[in-house]
Amino acid sequence: MLTREDDVDAHALHARGWSISAIARHLGHDRKTIRAYVSGGRVAGERARSTVDPFDRFADYVTEHLRKDPHLWATTLFDELTGLGFDASYQTLTRQIRVRGLRPVCVACRTVSQRPAAVIEHPPSEEIQWDWVELPDPPPGWGAGAHAHVLIGALAHSGK
Repeated sequence: MLTREDDVDAHALHARGWSISAIARHLGHDRKTIRAYVSGGRVAGERARSTVDPFDRFADYVTEHLRKDPHLWATTLFDELTGLGFDASYQTLTRQIRVRGLRPVCVACRTVSQRPAAVIEHPPSEEIQWDWVELPDPPPGWGAGAHAHVLIGALAHSGK
């Protein structure tokens, strides 16, 4: 594997007309290695995996579950995958979901964070800040019709 500096040098020397063999001797690397980097077959700083990624077997399963329910907890998904033979850690699962971009964006959740909010300054424990939240499409068992409203109270300086 070439360092980024050696990769830059190899490309610069190749652009000046140096042969692959001359670049390899100059940088102290094998000709096949230099050829792979100069031709673009390999990228500096990225090592090819020597083993198969253990998450590849579960990527489609995770994608499908998150497509059906973007709010599915990763802990629930981790429990399911463990039963199917996933032997990596919970942190590995969450990293793979994040790096691969497997969790779709929920439009309803995105608009909540973009909603304007008024923060009222007041001393700790003096008063509660109340806010209404509208929940679209509540379950029929609630008997709320097409919309349900929840009243949320926040204690100042407590997060509760």
